Amino acid sequence: MDKRVESRRQQPQFELRWGGLHVIIHRVPVWLVTLVTTAAGSGAAAWWTGR
Repeated sequence: MDKRVESRRQQPQFELRWGGLHVIIHRVPVWLVTLVTTAAGSGAAAWWTGR
């Protein structure tokens, strides 16, 4: 059973090591992806219509 658990382990999606700061994200939350894409889309639309 331990072999199955070990084989399912994955590398982190995001890892940041900067001095004493060490941040690891194993799974990106859906709400974060939605927030980022909405903000990027709104910013791009504002930039495009402001031209």
